[in-house]
Amino acid sequence: MSDAVKTTTRGAVLEVTLDRPKANAIDSPTSRELGRVFSGFRDDPELRVAVLTGGGERFFCAGWDLKAAADGEDATTDFGAGGFGGLQELPDLNKPVIVAVNGIACGGGFELMISGDIVIAAEHASFALPEINAGTLADAATIKLPKRVPYHVAMELLLTGRWMDVQEAAKWGLVNEIVEAGRLMDRARELAQMLAAGPPLVFAAIKETVRATENMDFQEAINLLNAQGLKTVKTLYGSEDMHEGALAFAEKRKPVWKGV
Repeated sequence: MSDAVKTTTRGAVLEVTLDRPKANAIDSPTSRELGRVFSGFRDDPELRVAVLTGGGERFFCAGWDLKAAADGEDATTDFGAGGFGGLQELPDLNKPVIVAVNGIACGGGFELMISGDIVIAAEHASFALPEINAGTLADAATIKLPKRVPYHVAMELLLTGRWMDVQEAAKWGLVNEIVEAGRLMDRARELAQMLAAGPPLVFAAIKETVRATENMDFQEAINLLNAQGLKTVKTLYGSEDMHEGALAFAEKRKPVWKGV
């Protein structure tokens, strides 16, 4: 791993720390490294959950490194697998990703945050999409945010670049849980271990179903599932784990998930 991207494995959980002082901003080499890390996580059958956080206590991620932009990086730059930040465009990522926001998440850092599945934030965390002030487009957020929060809230954040504190972020559903800064990683690890003990084939089916049906109406989506038109759903319905779930329920014991 590079100095900017640190990883730790705790059983079936991969912890990824973006550590690029002072603001954990991302340039193209860092983005490509994050892409390699998350691609490796996706493809490693021994890993079931990832936790992404930032180094230090002030910044989770300040987004795109504008010094790199001034030196020539632009939208055509190769940001690696998964696009900017290695996560938001990564195909077939069917494992849970927890984001532990340890401070400021702005611009591309905000976009990276909303690419996760569950967000835990420290009580001093804050959020913004200030791209408007730099004369550029918060592209991923412009696509995703109006689907996550009320339209007028999304447009205000995009058009003004104003800051939002953690309480407001939780109000709009962008943050699942607020914790004291000193407990952030403990809580993220607790949640990660709980998920790591869960049924990986079901998690994969949930994530692919959410992606594949996002723009479908209900009947079209349910027809797709009933026809087992998604690979992960078909795998789940023919799996030992699905039988194990029913058997464990009947035997009044905890299931033992094997991922097969």
